[in-house]
Formats: sequence, C-alpha cells, structure tokens
Amino acid sequence: MRLLVVEDDEMIGENLEESLRQEKYAVDWVQDGQAASLALANGVYDLVLLDLSLPRKSGLAVLTDYRRQGGNASVLVLTARDTSYDKIKGLDSGADDYLIKPFDLDELLARIRALLRRKTQHQQIEWSSAGLVLNTATREAHYHHQALHLSAREFNLLLALLENPGKVVSRATLEEKLYGWGDEIESNTVEVYIHMLRKKLGNDYIKNVRGVGYKVATDD
Repeated sequence: MRLLVVEDDEMIGENLEESLRQEKYAVDWVQDGQAASLALANGVYDLVLLDLSLPRKSGLAVLTDYRRQGGNASVLVLTARDTSYDKIKGLDSGADDYLIKPFDLDELLARIRALLRRKTQHQQIEWSSAGLVLNTATREAHYHHQALHLSAREFNLLLALLENPGKVVSRATLEEKLYGWGDEIESNTVEVYIHMLRKKLGNDYIKNVRGVGYKVATDD
C-alpha cells in the first residue's frame, strides 16, 4: 500500500513518515498544497493523510479539487481544527475520516487499517494466476493450496504482476510499488526480490523479458 503524507510541520511529517514505513507502507511526504495536488495527479496512492492548514494551497482546496477530478484514494484529515463546522466541511468535501491533533499514533494506525479494509471491499480482493492466489484484504498468499509466507514487499511485487497476468510490467513500475520517494533504491532491488520469489515459486513462474520487465505465468 502506498500512502501520501501532506504535512507542513517538519517534526510531525518526519515522525509520520518513519512510523508508517515501520508498518511496511510505502510513503511519500509533501509539505504544501501545490505539491500535494501534483503528487495526487499521479493516481498511485491508496490513502492520503492530509493536514488542512498548508502553505500555497489549503488542504480543503486540495481535497475538493482531488475529488472533483475523480480521485478515489481514502483521505484521512489530520488537523488541529476541532470545531463541528470544520469537521463537517472536511467530510462534506470528501474526507473519509477526521482526526484531531495531537493524536495517538496507535489510534491513527488503527484508522488507517480500517480505511484500507473499507477500500478493498469495493475492489477486487483476490488475484490469481497459475496456482498462486493473493488476498489483499488478509494479505495472505497460497500457492497450489499451500500457504506461502511473503514479506510485505514480496507481496506487493507479486500483486503488481498478478494485476496484469501475462503482461510485461516494467522494472520502474515494480520499484514504484515497493518504495516511496525518500527510500534509497539499490540498482538491483527488483532483481533481488525476484530471486527470492523464484526460490518460493520456482524459476519459471516469474519470467524476465530482457530489456522490458517481468511477467508471471498464466493459466493457459
């Protein structure tokens, strides 16, 4: 899952970024409303943590524009504005949840999990190809009916491939699924994870299309 943190307070932003990465989320962090709108235009996020008091463009304007343009990521507003009017305005503008600062980190993480569960209820939950089944709601994997133990990044990489069975997925796309902007990506990161997955699935399950990317075996 890829999250966008929109927060201009450096201490809060850094703490959120670190805490979310410890929970195995891919995280990007921007510090003003204009940068948030540009990031959201990419359409790669599952959830947005959005402050309302932002420089250059208000969080409310970011949210309103995002929903007007068809953005469907879950949005959790994090703000010090605690009046009923502000809450109603945020929710009516398209927020899915609203948490007042200062907040408890464990509560924030629980709300994120709840929003992501709710989101998967409206999306395809199971993805399968050639004996492999991934369940995005439970984060469980089975290969030929046997439980398969995967790290978070192994799961995300396989999911990116299973969303396009038989089609080649570029290395750049796979890296985007695995890491946020601030993560340091080594030149052979994808190859390392592919090697680890082939040990679990066999050498023929993930095929390398030289110079293009990777694809998974299909049921045909």
